[in-house]
Amino acid sequence: MKRIGVTGHRSIPPEAHAHVTEGLRAALCGHGSLEALSSLAVGADQLFAALALARGAELTVVVPSGDYEAGFTDAADLDRYRALKARAAREVRLDFPHSTDEAYYAAGAYIADHCDRLLAVWDGRPARGRGGTGDIVTYARSLGRPVTVIWREGVERS
Repeated sequence: MKRIGVTGHRSIPPEAHAHVTEGLRAALCGHGSLEALSSLAVGADQLFAALALARGAELTVVVPSGDYEAGFTDAADLDRYRALKARAAREVRLDFPHSTDEAYYAAGAYIADHCDRLLAVWDGRPARGRGGTGDIVTYARSLGRPVTVIWREGVERS
């Protein structure tokens, strides 16, 4: 079974959304059985998970902390998280009691450690906090893990 993980921005600008969606969809095609690893954060993680499930992949959810759900400030985002999590084949809960930068980094590192390829919905800029997309891309590359960056050139995150 091929294992594909994701790291990515929580905010995908509207002018990049279609490009990112098609890039993720294309990266998920052409494999036999597939395991998708995601923390189901708002944005890239949830989009990836939904596309992977639609393609028939088994979803593994990596939950960074005990209070992770409290970080979903929008009810619709929390509902999407819970709906995707309910469809997961596996759940990995990390031992962090609170959602901190260290917990987010550990979740991203777990995904990088356990995937065959990492998809990065990333604008190429440094992480805004420890555990951000740029940090996880750097970590995955340090492992020699193949990383596919998906982003629309010329578009910047707000």
